[in-house]
Amino acid sequence: MGEKSFTAARRIRWAVGFALLLLALALFFVWSLMSGSVALRAGEVLSAVLSGGGSDLAADVIWKIRLPRLLAGMVLGGALALSGYLLQVFFHNPIAGPFVLGISSGAKLTVALALIFVLRQHRMASAAFLILAAFAGAMLSMAFVLLMARRVRGMSMLVISGMMIGYICSAITDFVVTFASDADIVNLHNWSMGSFSGRSWDNVRVMTAVVAAAGVGSFLLAKPIGAFQMGEDYAQSVGVPLKALRYLLVLLSSLLSACVAAFAGPVSFVGIAVPYLMRALFQTSAPIVLIPACFLGGALCCQVCDMIARTVFAPTELSISTVTAIFGAPIVLVMMVRRRRDGLWERKRRVASARRWPHC
Repeated sequence: MGEKSFTAARRIRWAVGFALLLLALALFFVWSLMSGSVALRAGEVLSAVLSGGGSDLAADVIWKIRLPRLLAGMVLGGALALSGYLLQVFFHNPIAGPFVLGISSGAKLTVALALIFVLRQHRMASAAFLILAAFAGAMLSMAFVLLMARRVRGMSMLVISGMMIGYICSAITDFVVTFASDADIVNLHNWSMGSFSGRSWDNVRVMTAVVAAAGVGSFLLAKPIGAFQMGEDYAQSVGVPLKALRYLLVLLSSLLSACVAAFAGPVSFVGIAVPYLMRALFQTSAPIVLIPACFLGGALCCQVCDMIARTVFAPTELSISTVTAIFGAPIVLVMMVRRRRDGLWERKRRVASARRWPHC
């Protein structure tokens, strides 16, 4: 009876958590459409959305600027949080993330180089080309991180190695952007700082297709991931192909990170902070719950941060990474302090238990 009550309470908690996330997404979605340099009333927003576009100012602002930007921020934010969750599963560490490990910076470098090379030869670069370029950079950075993982001991050294990768890639990117003189890459600097602005409906369609495919693939891996979290021996005992699972985790997390880098540039701390918050909200580590929760949480986080970035100092716009760092960095610090405190408490408990029962 007690176990059934616990299971029912846990399911109620999950249902309430998802309901809160969806409600917050809906509220901030409407608020974001109304807010900006051109303030719109709820009636104007509703009329513009229902009309499907038009010649008036409200319809142009909604359909050509705010709606594609808002949807892009939600899709890419969800992708970034899900990528961070997959990396944390892979490395068995909650501070692993695409930004911290340098994967986003590697994707950013290859996209910047590809943009400069292609735009000098052609007038435009396709969305698929940008994703492929970002994926190549993400995989190269991931390969270096995995190589370092075999040579260093401890996650702290691996994180430092990832940060060094990020600094090197960012320095090369900044150097390239500084000396880029082509008129077609004026917005490259803004992109390199992280931004959801300037997204077209074609961009939204492409990123949605890529992220949806990666998201479905991640969800289908929920059961093997759950077994993997319980230990490699247990996963092997229940028939999980560990090598294939590791490859899939690397590919899916790199693809999601690449999609974000291709369209928005580097976005910091979302991949670490959101999975931590979702674990705290749902009080579980079950992948079947955390995979959709991380996606919704990442979408909400980037939706709110993007609205702050474009409205607080309007018409001046902040980079999205600036806002996510302001909110995400303190969360990561709290997470690290709590993790260290819990580790010290567990160590003291074991020492006290050993002293109390020396022959056990």
